[in-house]
Amino acid sequence: MLFNFIPREFNFFDLFEKQASYAVEAAKFFKELTAKGEIDEEAMNKMRLIEHQGDEAAHTIMDQLNKTFITPFDREDIFSLAKELDDVIDMINTIISRLAIYKLTGVNKNLVDFSLVIEESAQGILCAVKGMRNVKNLKIVKDACVEINRLENVGDSMRDTMLAKLFDTEKDPIAVIKWKEIYQDCETVLDICEDVAHVVSSILVKQA
Repeated sequence: MLFNFIPREFNFFDLFEKQASYAVEAAKFFKELTAKGEIDEEAMNKMRLIEHQGDEAAHTIMDQLNKTFITPFDREDIFSLAKELDDVIDMINTIISRLAIYKLTGVNKNLVDFSLVIEESAQGILCAVKGMRNVKNLKIVKDACVEINRLENVGDSMRDTMLAKLFDTEKDPIAVIKWKEIYQDCETVLDICEDVAHVVSSILVKQA
């Protein structure tokens, strides 16, 4: 085991996996909403619940971090990983909220494409976090982190292409402002996923 000296009552890995699972749930729900092209109050409430569950998991990690002397890896890395995982969920929640506030309805192919990449990246995060429990999973974790980094690059390219087309074709300046922010926020989700991968990679290097 990579970190087999962690006390049973403070199993940080269970909590990290829970956080990563909420990130996947948020990403899947975002994909569903983009395919539907409509965000109602029920959808908003469901996303708020996912975000709240993610917050609770993050708060529990911080609380346990303050209660235990022995940790599975550096305390600052525990803090960073919990924060970045929480930020993924928060950013998805922000996008959904802005879509509702801006009253952007209808199926937008660009948003659908982004949602697919975001879900893939969230699944990569879950794979990497799950693999951290055991040294035998080192290659799996590394491959997942590499894939998350690749998807971030894909997101950069998608954002630039979408913005270029938006500026060329959209005549309503307000619509340009709204969609520009949404596309940039989608790419930001992938940036944060990459930040998670960097934290995980750093932890593995320190534990090698």
